[in-house]
Parts: sequence; structure tokens; C-alpha cells
Amino acid sequence: MTDVRACQVKPEELKEIVSAYKDTSEVKKVQSAGLHVAGDRYVVIKADDRSLYGKKGKTGILIVKTTQAILISHYPETVQPGAAATTVEQLADYLIGVGY
Repeated sequence: MTDVRACQVKPEELKEIVSAYKDTSEVKKVQSAGLHVAGDRYVVIKADDRSLYGKKGKTGILIVKTTQAILISHYPETVQPGAAATTVEQLADYLIGVGY
């Protein structure tokens, strides 16, 4: 997934993401089944009420829910996962702060 066109989320993948947020069990189904985005399967390493983090090799996805949006971000192997998570979480905090 190196170009923007490859980063398109399919409707069934979006439903999978929404279902993960609706799952209120202690260990969410997505943590054992994985998560699919843009045709790729990611191993879920974090799943809570706000954030879903997935990893595939040295790349990953970060999905963060705000009041009115779901941010879906992909980071390449040249970006540290922690730096990517900080950036996306801060963007989510900003959006929540302005009511979005």
C-alpha cells in the first residue's frame, strides 16, 4: 500500500471497523480475527472504545474515532509506529475539541 489509490477502504471493510467499535466484549472479536483495510489483513494490537491499531509486517494502520468521524491512517515502514500513533491521536483530540 504505497499510493493513495491503494489506500481506499471498501464498504465491507468499513462495516468491519464499525462492528469492532460496537463490540463491547472485553476481548473484541477483531483482536483474534484481524482487521482488513484496502484489501490487506492487519493483526490488531490495540482495540478499545476509541482506537484500533493494526500491524502488517513493518507497516500498520491506526484507526481513531472522534465525535463525528473515523480517522483511518496508514504508516509505512519508514515511520515509527509510536510517532504515527501520537500524530493521529493528537489530530483526533483536536477534532474532538472542536466538536468534530
